Amino acid sequence: MRFFKDLSPSAFTAGFVAVLVGFTSSVAIVFQAALAFGATPELITSWMWALGLGMGLCTLVPSLVLRKPVMVAWSTPGAAVLATAGVAGGFSMAEAVGAFMVCAALITLCGVTGWFERIMNRLPMAIASGLLAGVLARFGMQAFSAAHTNLPLVVLMLMTYLVGKRWLARYAVPLTLLVAIVYVALSTGFTGAGVQFGFAMPVWTMPQFTLGAAISLALPLFVVTMASQNLPGVAAIVAAGYSHSAAKPGIPVSGMITLTGVATLLLAPFGAFALNFSAITAAICMGREAHPDPDRRYTAAVSCGVLYVLIGIFGTAITGALTAFPKELVAAIAGLALLGTIGTALSTALRDDFHREAALITFLVTLSGVVIAGVGSAFWGVMAGALALLVQRIGKSHFDLPA
Repeated sequence: MRFFKDLSPSAFTAGFVAVLVGFTSSVAIVFQAALAFGATPELITSWMWALGLGMGLCTLVPSLVLRKPVMVAWSTPGAAVLATAGVAGGFSMAEAVGAFMVCAALITLCGVTGWFERIMNRLPMAIASGLLAGVLARFGMQAFSAAHTNLPLVVLMLMTYLVGKRWLARYAVPLTLLVAIVYVALSTGFTGAGVQFGFAMPVWTMPQFTLGAAISLALPLFVVTMASQNLPGVAAIVAAGYSHSAAKPGIPVSGMITLTGVATLLLAPFGAFALNFSAITAAICMGREAHPDPDRRYTAAVSCGVLYVLIGIFGTAITGALTAFPKELVAAIAGLALLGTIGTALSTALRDDFHREAALITFLVTLSGVVIAGVGSAFWGVMAGALALLVQRIGKSHFDLPA
């Protein structure tokens, strides 16, 4: 099978790091969202089953078929919205599931009509790269701020990474992760208290559709998923060179958004609240660190998808194993794995004089982490950059934004 010929240690490690970073950085928020609707331990396990299978299959299958690194994740800002709105509104789990399905229908509509992709196609590459750099730079900074709480580990990982880049560039990230795991194991930094073996069992919740849940849960969930997740996710695809066109087949954005919407719709009764493009983990699997050959980076996404499916199947056991990693290790390996992508995105954003200021504004607003009306900084970064570009073009003879 071609996949096994294309697979490399660096690609598999990229997939593992993507799962480690994506899962451990936000699983607590998902738990809070479930608890906000009165979830029992069985229902929380069902949420992990649904989300794991949804993310895994939506990542694994398209990546194998297209041979492109398609990366799907749960909506972390969406989970944060649910955790807050669920407590404030006093909604039941049945009403929440109904809201998940309404949100899924709206996401599917965006994919079928193709309007979201058409908007993204009008976004200049410099703005898209500034957006991506702003999203990723926060993880880059967290890699070094982790030194506040575990200086020896961060310094060891940085030195291992630099030495690896000098003599074993392709395996710098896997080597850094291995050295960090050995160091933590020897210094008793792991804890296995949360590991409980057993298969996850799905629990069906009959949806209940109410106007209040649609307005307070479904619409905010839809808005933040599209603006704070799919928007930077598409920017990651464009920046990595996997955008789809007639001349160069790539990742069909509208088709994938439709797929995530349908998958959410089917899995919502079991706890899948929103599936979408990923940005952070996508950058890990789409970068040179995953594989020097862009045509073989899909194996990193496939590896990630397989691990997500295992999370869905084994639920609490793998959740406990992944969350046993120290937060400093997770932050450092994420930042180091993203260094190349951050540098490339910044270089592209600031390359030409005309777009430089607008791209820089996009980068800074996105990096700020500002949240307005419940919508994250990724959306406002693009809006600020587009406004800067619009003002810059006033009075110009050619007013159309480049595709």
